Amino acid sequence: MAANVMRPAFAYTVVYVKDVAKSVEFYSRAFGHNVRRLDDSHRWGELESGQTTIAFTPLHQHETDDLTGKVQSTQSARERAPIEVCFCYPDVDAAFKRAVENGAVAVSEPENKEWGQKVGYVRDIDGIVVRIGSHVK
Repeated sequence: MAANVMRPAFAYTVVYVKDVAKSVEFYSRAFGHNVRRLDDSHRWGELESGQTTIAFTPLHQHETDDLTGKVQSTQSARERAPIEVCFCYPDVDAAFKRAVENGAVAVSEPENKEWGQKVGYVRDIDGIVVRIGSHVK
């Protein structure tokens, strides 16, 4: 039992967004995840994404701004946030098309990479880069 004490499960990735409800709806439609939870205040939302939860919370809120500092946003389309959300699909082209049809902004069409993965990039409704790829062969 002691060996497992130092091997925690990765629980959440928290994405700070302008509008939690819109982001939860966008990710659900564009990337095919089921909504696990959207609280009544719209200050916390979660998607079912396997063992790790993708969570959304507002860019600014009293609890975190005062405790850990304010979230810094990118200032232009030439910048990107210090996070990239990545999803693996069996059909990368279809997943890329679905994302763009549901509001994602195409950055780079899917292409085969030298390391054996097919990858395309989009931006979400907050400008965060999302990688749509296959599993590495």
